[in-house]
Amino acid sequence: MSSNRTSATPLLDTIHTPGDLKRLSDGELAQIADELRTDVIDIVSETGGHLGSGLGVVELTVAIHAVFDTPDDTLIWDVSHQCYPHKVLTGRRDRMRTLRKKDGLSGFTKRSESPYDPFGAAHSSTSISAGLGFAVARDLEGKDGHVVCVIGDGAMTAGMAYEGFNNAGHLNSRMIVILNDNNMSISPPTGALSDHLNTLAQSDTVQRERSFFENMGFAYHGPVDGHDVPTLLETLRQLKEDGTGPVVLHAITRKGAGYVHAEAARDKYHGVSKFDVPSGKQSKSVPKAPSYTKVFANALIEEARQDDRVIAITAAMAEGTGIDLFGKQYPDRSFDVGIAEQHAVTFAGGLAASGMRPFCAIYSTFLQRGYDQVVHDIALQNLPVRFAIDRAGLVGADGATHAGAFDIGFLANLPNFTVMAAADEAELVNMVKTATEHDLGPIAFRYPRGEGTGAQLPIQPVALPIGKGRIVDIGHTAALLSFGGRLEQCLEARALLSALGISVTVADARFAKPLDTKLIEDLVETHELLVTVEEGATGGFGALVLHHLADQGLLDGRCGVRTMTLPDTFISQASPWEMYNEAGLNARQIADLVRVTLSRMGHGSPATLGGGTTRIQDRPMWTHHAEDR
Repeated sequence: MSSNRTSATPLLDTIHTPGDLKRLSDGELAQIADELRTDVIDIVSETGGHLGSGLGVVELTVAIHAVFDTPDDTLIWDVSHQCYPHKVLTGRRDRMRTLRKKDGLSGFTKRSESPYDPFGAAHSSTSISAGLGFAVARDLEGKDGHVVCVIGDGAMTAGMAYEGFNNAGHLNSRMIVILNDNNMSISPPTGALSDHLNTLAQSDTVQRERSFFENMGFAYHGPVDGHDVPTLLETLRQLKEDGTGPVVLHAITRKGAGYVHAEAARDKYHGVSKFDVPSGKQSKSVPKAPSYTKVFANALIEEARQDDRVIAITAAMAEGTGIDLFGKQYPDRSFDVGIAEQHAVTFAGGLAASGMRPFCAIYSTFLQRGYDQVVHDIALQNLPVRFAIDRAGLVGADGATHAGAFDIGFLANLPNFTVMAAADEAELVNMVKTATEHDLGPIAFRYPRGEGTGAQLPIQPVALPIGKGRIVDIGHTAALLSFGGRLEQCLEARALLSALGISVTVADARFAKPLDTKLIEDLVETHELLVTVEEGATGGFGALVLHHLADQGLLDGRCGVRTMTLPDTFISQASPWEMYNEAGLNARQIADLVRVTLSRMGHGSPATLGGGTTRIQDRPMWTHHAEDR
């Protein structure tokens, strides 16, 4: 630890576990909070990550750990964007500068990382349900101990939070829920519950209306100032000693509290890159091409300009999905429904059934939360909802919890669905046009996180013929059939193999459903090896190709067929390049699979084909420097 950091946090430097807090006076605990905020700002200025959420709960974190006996008492953070102060106090301070890096600390709570993280999180609104599970288990086993759940007002918009409160109020098991109310989600919160919380926060205690929580069987305490350490300590000590059954403590906080730049721009400082502490200026690389998200937003705006039936829906991710740009142009046709993916999907279904053309823009990892609605409310009724699936594939520092790995498989197996994937930003524009004009049933298109390839955008978008791929480069020995964002890596692999005398065709499938069966059969008939490449889990595009070839009797061995997918594991955080390297889906690894497979088929040796004898299953780790965007 540097001398500057030590001099700025003299009391915090004596804290190694939460137990060390218990020897301190209330005044010293307030000083700990001040030093902890300084430390978190310093850490995140170097690592990047979620800043505003953690700064808003510094005092709460100190008070909870000072009053309760963690980890014997169970503390669960909802979402856990706000867990950095918690990690500092629970024995991980010396590793905080590995945050969100390969082999470093997770940006979220993680059970395998520490006994102080009893339940992993990263998606919202799970804490009440999980906490109730811990509380009931405690009661069944006749044990003592407290269960404390911290949930934000934004997370309260998700249906799962209501479900948890409903069941907890019925069971009447002792648990303490701390509502961290900062009047923010990632974006400003929406909905009637937000209005209700604002009313509670501003009402006289004696004259206020009966709260939602009391109606659900919880005792309600508050509101209290979530940045007043003495008040928090007094209140939590009382709650620890008094009462039975479930209780809610309503704490009013400020997102980004104590750092002027984060308080002034609560949305911009939710997640940050490296930044200069005095000025707040973030260190962001100059993009070489527009982001896929912005390309999607601009394309959708253009479609809306021509068709007043085009409607945009997002679930608390307006800026992340580009719907904020759409909303500025068409506020009456833009809807942020809060953290409520299930509602977003069925809401879109109702709009589609009424003749509208809704686009439901959701990250791949968050669409998983609305899967039942996708099946029953959309696919079963064959409603033409358009799903714009952002962050498809591996996403970098947020790690496995935010990877878009499974959408190909879970959408392409549904009747009535059309499933596309954009290989570059030009194809994305055309897919927005395709989706707009597709009224025969639900349609989805997926695209990666970050900037595009630099492809020239079409002056006039065209609707793609449904179920038709394209040949990008023609060869004759091996064929690489890419679905989605690995096309650029396939082209690089082609160049590597061409230098070794191996002729390679590269094709862009465009569609996983319906498949371009003619293209696939032609590739099998005219090549010695076919390799499918996708940035999705097993059971996706490659599996669909294999099914088709098996059904047609074309897996007879004349043409070798291999699939390259994400491995059957959850890949921890790293840069996107490192994550795809671990997955074995970078250009060198694609080329390796081709050359080694051809060698095994009797077409030369690995040495003559690729200059090495690497086994495919070894997934060679090639080095490359790339920025985690």
